[in-house]
Amino acid sequence: MSRALSGQTFKLTASEWLNTERAIELDEYRGKIVVIYVFQMLCPGCVSHGLPLAKNIQSTFADSGVQVIGLHSVFEHHDVMTPDALRAFIHEYRIQFPVAIDQPSEHNTIPKTMDRYQFGGTPTLLILDQHGKLRLNHFGMLSDMQVGALIGSLLEEGANAGAESQTLDTQSPDGKALGDNNGCDEYGCKV
Repeated sequence: MSRALSGQTFKLTASEWLNTERAIELDEYRGKIVVIYVFQMLCPGCVSHGLPLAKNIQSTFADSGVQVIGLHSVFEHHDVMTPDALRAFIHEYRIQFPVAIDQPSEHNTIPKTMDRYQFGGTPTLLILDQHGKLRLNHFGMLSDMQVGALIGSLLEEGANAGAESQTLDTQSPDGKALGDNNGCDEYGCKV
């Protein structure tokens, strides 16, 4: 986790929203934990690991005060990862949670939210606490158990409202330094 980002209030810069009838403001979810799954539909690690994890989080914690949101953050293959292609992807993969399209930058290939928060690539898992503060910014894979434990800690922390908040930190489950790959591999796509 990037320490510089810990505890910041998080904002999305979206050009469009899918799976919802209107644009979503993260402030609407105050009092809930928000899990943001940052992905690209052509990222192997996103499809094989990140997407199933996001769907598991949604189904496991739907009634526990947790909201899952997707953020399609395209930094490569811009000509094929269009909003129309994303709509087909969402339909084919049966994604039920809202998905924001990260607003493209006018100056470089990295979209605005990805650039602002310095995501390492895709998949990235972001977790905001009940106060909207960014508590986890993790590039690469995490196991269901690791994420469940992190969410459980935040739910407990919210239940103990007077407790002092602390930053959640994770490491790669296999000890591999995430982001050591060039381009895309089974772990994700590096910026």
